[in-house]
Amino acid sequence: MSPKVQIIGAGLAGCEAAWQCAQRRVEVELFEMRPLRSTPAHQTGDFAELVCSNSLKSESENTAPWLLKEELRRAGSLLLDLARECAVPAGHALAVDRSAFAKKVTDIVSREPLIKVRREEAEKIDEDQITVIATGPLTSEALTQEIARISDGRQTSPNPPGRMYFYDSISPILEADSIDMSKIYLAARYGKGSADYVNCPMNKGEYDRFYDALLAAQSVEERDWEKLNYFEGCLPIEEIARRGRDTLRFGPMKPVGLKDPATGQMPYAVVQLRQENLRADSYNIVGFQNHLKFGEQARVLRLIPGLENARFLRYGQIHRNTYINAPLLLRETLQMKAHPLVFFAGQICGVEGYVESMATGLMAGIWAAQVAAGGEPGAAPRASAFGSLTHYVTNADSKAFQPANITFDLLPALEKPVRDRAERHRLQCQRALSAFDRWLETVSRSPLALQRRA
Repeated sequence: MSPKVQIIGAGLAGCEAAWQCAQRRVEVELFEMRPLRSTPAHQTGDFAELVCSNSLKSESENTAPWLLKEELRRAGSLLLDLARECAVPAGHALAVDRSAFAKKVTDIVSREPLIKVRREEAEKIDEDQITVIATGPLTSEALTQEIARISDGRQTSPNPPGRMYFYDSISPILEADSIDMSKIYLAARYGKGSADYVNCPMNKGEYDRFYDALLAAQSVEERDWEKLNYFEGCLPIEEIARRGRDTLRFGPMKPVGLKDPATGQMPYAVVQLRQENLRADSYNIVGFQNHLKFGEQARVLRLIPGLENARFLRYGQIHRNTYINAPLLLRETLQMKAHPLVFFAGQICGVEGYVESMATGLMAGIWAAQVAAGGEPGAAPRASAFGSLTHYVTNADSKAFQPANITFDLLPALEKPVRDRAERHRLQCQRALSAFDRWLETVSRSPLALQRRA
């Protein structure tokens, strides 16, 4: 066994895992096939490119996304630090300039002396080599087949029946100066944070016209081998609309908490735009991921007040997300049961979301470094957000396993029930961080204690 760690994939999980290994003085080979070979969703060869949106979710204290980020911060996450350095206005959420973020990650990871970057496709897995597989949802066909091989052929190829994947969608991005500012207003929902979102209000007639056009719009044709199995937390807007005329008004077009200052009233429906980059020259349409033909998107989206002359930098798209059946394959330390030198991290292990990918990458990096030093990994505490994520992906029902974001439902319930939800969440976060801090102390006392980044 080589004490080096091989990490396949330089996305969020792979870069965080590589950084954690290097800070523990463990050499890393980091494989990334882009730009030599691209994917249907990526646009650059930079590391940690955010594909679907630029949001890392809520920064409001005592929410589940905040708890996961707080654990990442306490554990010394490189990527969370860089995300905050590249933040753009987004109310109570953490959103980033995607291009600036990816470039910073690429630069810092590439310059780390203990990380050797190999710009090539990894097609083989050596079960006797410490390896972190962090290829994300867009794993190449060759590596997918190799994962199936070491998983006894049961898991991930996109084509044969019974293999595991779902479809995810990307929101459109438009040029800021193509927005008619006379028809919009700036606000954050319930006034949380500063007025960072562009809000396009609709009355009932405008909403009905938009809704009817959306239902009538042509989707991209499904290919013979595809079964469009969408992730419930990221449904295309046309799929949401098919569930009923008002479903959009209770979903991505919810007007609650967004009073129009021109009328003093909440609009019938509202479309929100979020700043895409630090220059503020582009915005994405929040929650408007879709699988419509590009021409149809332009026609339908220009029915939104303020977007009549919108110029689109990128239309919405759909891509396949491959993931393994983690409850069958993995321990709570993200090691394969059959091949304990092989770890999985990021969306391929069955978590959904940017911050969740960072968290599993950080854990896999710590554990891979411990194995490289001859140690034995210890799972994160069940009460923590880290531990609840790994507990879910390794203990869920393998027959109905679906990727998950961090939510309070994944955390263990309090011993004494608390009726007030805000207080219940506060106590769950308090308990989680206390348990997490104790676990971090045991990690920091190991021979491979973290060298803090200057």
